[in-house]
Amino acid sequence: MAEVKLFRTWSSRFALRIVWALKLKGVPYETIYEDLSNKSPLLLQYNPIHKKVPVLVHNGKPIVESLVILEYIDETWKENPLLPEDPLERAAARFWAKFGDEKVAPYIWELFSNERKEQEEAIVKAKENLKYLEEELKGKKFFGGEKLGLADIALGWIAHYESVYEDVVGMKLLTEEEFPLLSAWKLTFADAPIIKDNWPSRDKLVAKYQATREDLLLKKAPK
Repeated sequence: MAEVKLFRTWSSRFALRIVWALKLKGVPYETIYEDLSNKSPLLLQYNPIHKKVPVLVHNGKPIVESLVILEYIDETWKENPLLPEDPLERAAARFWAKFGDEKVAPYIWELFSNERKEQEEAIVKAKENLKYLEEELKGKKFFGGEKLGLADIALGWIAHYESVYEDVVGMKLLTEEEFPLLSAWKLTFADAPIIKDNWPSRDKLVAKYQATREDLLLKKAPK
């Protein structure tokens, strides 16, 4: 049997993608939880460039970067494919996965880590990009159609973490009135088998991100 290990933290939304993918594929694996304030020698050995989680180790060989790991998992274990067979649909799934990381997440993080004017600018950009996701969901249950796939897994953090950020900041970004399709997708995705069983504790996430936000704002405060 292949040896599979996943280096992660309890709260990393990037590592959560890998948990979902491995469980959807039925791949047994060992979890190694990392303390990023005191990174293990093994993590630094397996990911010397970024020194981050997640890292998937398959038969002693490391694979890093969550979207790269997702594709590796899909190509290595064929059960329950995450990507469709059609090349155009595969390209679309990769596009939306990347769009989430490059266009959606950064502006939501700006909203989370700033106050007042910077928040207002971030809200405009975040909503602009969320509207693209809303459009993409027209006539679909998931981003890939009727079946949960790679784009859903890549964007899945929105179904849990985005509302945690809203609670910490005290501001509503993704409303059912403004984003009905995205709101429905959030509920469907969050309640899907395997997905719903592996969410980190919401209370713990709120506490973690409250402390993170306080620390970020303190560092930005005038001396």
